[in-house]
Amino acid sequence: MKSSRLVSILLLLQTRGRMTAAQLAAELEVSVRTVYRDVEALGAAGVPLYGDAGHAGGYRLLDGYRTRLTGLTTEEAEALFLAGAPGPAAQLGLGAVLAAAQLKVRAALPAELRGHADRISGRFHLDAPGWYARGEETPYLPAVADAVWNNRVLDIAYRRWRTPTDVDRRLEPYGLVLKAGRWYVVAGPGPRTFRVDQILRLTDSGERFDRPDDFDLAAYWTAYQRDFHERLYTAEAVVRLAPGVTLARATPVGDAVRKDTGEGAGADGWTVVTVPVESLERAHDELLRLGADAEVLAPPELRARLARTVTTLAARYRACPGDPPDGVGNPRPVGGD
Repeated sequence: MKSSRLVSILLLLQTRGRMTAAQLAAELEVSVRTVYRDVEALGAAGVPLYGDAGHAGGYRLLDGYRTRLTGLTTEEAEALFLAGAPGPAAQLGLGAVLAAAQLKVRAALPAELRGHADRISGRFHLDAPGWYARGEETPYLPAVADAVWNNRVLDIAYRRWRTPTDVDRRLEPYGLVLKAGRWYVVAGPGPRTFRVDQILRLTDSGERFDRPDDFDLAAYWTAYQRDFHERLYTAEAVVRLAPGVTLARATPVGDAVRKDTGEGAGADGWTVVTVPVESLERAHDELLRLGADAEVLAPPELRARLARTVTTLAARYRACPGDPPDGVGNPRPVGGD
């Protein structure tokens, strides 16, 4: 709608300063001609909007001009309060700041939108970590966040998985990413990615650095994840699954992209799928969780390794003299119907 677009132009200029018609058109996904008409409409409405020609030109608002108009729709107000995750904000040392900001926004909203925001806060709670993930201690997270914000160089002692495990690194922190309840700092030169909970010691060097103007944190993280998965899954396993069993539900191996072999379910209901695997060791550990509900068909090395493990387990749990007969004296499984 034109009215919402006019509000968007006003708020863009208010928050970003000078912008060209082409920049506004790209941001709003409209033509430059439409931007020209909208700017004329804002000027006719009394908004102190000025346009400068030339290479460094563009539209800008009169210095000091601010508007209290937010233009929030019901859905936008709901999304704003849904996005305010108190847990991560508290970890960054911004819990009180977030609460104060939400209070101010709530006070500025019309009564109807305020009611929608209250319902969102009362009915949705974001908790990113998985059930079985132990919360990692990140004592240096506020210091890293401060360095990200103020472009300060950090000297850290860092623990990595390769040998030597404990190393010293000099970081130029570009940004922080929260992934599955775990914090990562993306830092130059490089850039490279480090787990914040693996920082053993941290010192502010007192130096500042210039963050690259063209660095896009979201784009970097997307490319980093894609490269990580390409390097992570270097082989494939062909697995036969019992009826109703899915790798995604039963084991983390199923988090990777899976593909059906095309055979579909057989007469017995079992399905054959091909799944990427990180290594034979990891695939062995993860697929073993499925017990008798899965059979590895390939590669032969993985099948043989699982067979050896199962044989060892069978020998270890072979009935001993004095054991009760199968099904006698055993407690009823918890959680069954």
